[in-house]
Amino acid sequence: MFLDDYRHMARALTLARRGLYGTDPNPRVGCVLVRDGGVVGEGWHEQAGEAHAEVIALEAAGDRARGATAYVTLEPCCHHGRTPPCTDALLHAGVNRVVAAMADPNPQVAGKGLQQLRDAGVAVDCGLLEAEARALNPGFIQRMTQHRPFVRLKLAMSLDGRTALASGESQWLTGAAARQDVQRLRARASTILTGIGTLLADDPSLNVRLPEAHRQPLRVILDSALRTPPTAKTLRLPGAVLIFTAVTDNTLQAPLRQAGAELLITPRTEGGLDLHFVMTELARRECNEIQVECGPTLAGALLQAGLVDELLIYMAPILLGEQARGLFQLPILTQMHERRALEVMETRAVGTDWRIRLRPMRSQEQE
Repeated sequence: MFLDDYRHMARALTLARRGLYGTDPNPRVGCVLVRDGGVVGEGWHEQAGEAHAEVIALEAAGDRARGATAYVTLEPCCHHGRTPPCTDALLHAGVNRVVAAMADPNPQVAGKGLQQLRDAGVAVDCGLLEAEARALNPGFIQRMTQHRPFVRLKLAMSLDGRTALASGESQWLTGAAARQDVQRLRARASTILTGIGTLLADDPSLNVRLPEAHRQPLRVILDSALRTPPTAKTLRLPGAVLIFTAVTDNTLQAPLRQAGAELLITPRTEGGLDLHFVMTELARRECNEIQVECGPTLAGALLQAGLVDELLIYMAPILLGEQARGLFQLPILTQMHERRALEVMETRAVGTDWRIRLRPMRSQEQE
């Protein structure tokens, strides 16, 4: 690889990020076309069902694409989906080299696109800035390889680790900048998920309130006993609402269906609804990234089930005292080796608060 390869792939990654809020359930992808050292076309995937990054870049380049190198953040697709194969478009345009950041984890592609290009005589390189490319699409990658979404658990706490007063009052724990940051996280998610406890306590909207976001994620409520009021704020807003419940009584379901919610009967486990069933169903619906905003009961249950891939904790410089509510409801530990270890991935200031990004460590990583 040459220095220019890194520079052009970095630009392709920058372009891909422009699709952060719009491509779902597709991956975010950027493409740069270079010929004779100069950029002749650029593109990024903006929305599912619309042209892919490669096609947009090829249209921008026109005849200048012949003999060019294509830098693309994900292996070009080689199958007919919502749009025709990008490999066909690249070959028809006469591109003579393709540099991909990573192979496509989609089993329908998974190396076949790169091989098709090689078989046609195109020079192919793969793996340049792969870590950066993977970080753009954690949910798509996980859904394709593990058949479940990427779960991001968002929590807010005081300096002494409390999420609300004993009464349940929690608005507002963090400042305006942190709340705006959460809006950006919501906008990139496929789904915003909460539990019935949070819904009854806070009556949250669970929607995205950003002018640059033109898509509302699916709103999901876990409600085993079907206590969701038909007048809940989130049911009065545009966009789809899905309620997972164990209640099969059509009479109890009817008011919520009339309010616009979809209800899905869910198996129970000892601790409540079967969370693995929930995640499998959301993956089946092509949900890539799940943003969970909930209280300590559901947060603890997700951790215990091994379903949390990332924690985002906003810490406010305030103290709420020992009677206030904690972050997680977890079983009592009697020995230190039972502790749950987290790896700190990033810390940064967000207005007057701190945002801490963590990853749960699996048992073998703790040893």
